[in-house]
Amino acid sequence: KEKNYSTWSILILSRLEENSHLLEPPINNHCVYNEDVIVMIVGGPNSRTDYHINETPEWFYQLKGAMLLKVVDNGKFKDIIIEEGCMFLLPANIPHNPVRFAETVGIVLEQKRPEGSLDRLRWYCENCKSIVHEESFHCIDLGTQIKKAVTQFKENKKLRTCSHCNVMASTEHDSINDLKSA
Repeated sequence: KEKNYSTWSILILSRLEENSHLLEPPINNHCVYNEDVIVMIVGGPNSRTDYHINETPEWFYQLKGAMLLKVVDNGKFKDIIIEEGCMFLLPANIPHNPVRFAETVGIVLEQKRPEGSLDRLRWYCENCKSIVHEESFHCIDLGTQIKKAVTQFKENKKLRTCSHCNVMASTEHDSINDLKSA
């Protein structure tokens, strides 16, 4: 079947106005395209503390305001600021926690997941940096699947307790709702 490519043009800002109600915590994303490439509009603030691990690269573009991308690179925790108008390509298999502030909007592009690939959500202990909990799933609907795992983690104190130092992991960033920008 022949495709009509002219219908693929997306007016991001008008799409945002129409769908701003869909950008709600804890994930704050709305998928605008989902074929070979997944295109999501993501708003802030969010309150996630999980680190997402994707077997394919992810491309971030900040349309409005700055965001903070927390990563674990070779065992070291690092912060990457992505300013408004800037883009960043995150390599595959890098644990990352996208921190989005109030009144910010970004676009994220991801590859459709190959059959058999697994996305992971990982929570680290703020005290000793050990892995507290990890969930794996084949990604079909990222927003729904992440939301389910984040909700289960928030509601289960046993999942949130570090087996190494017995500290309970937080489920939200400190004062995230008060922050406007990085």
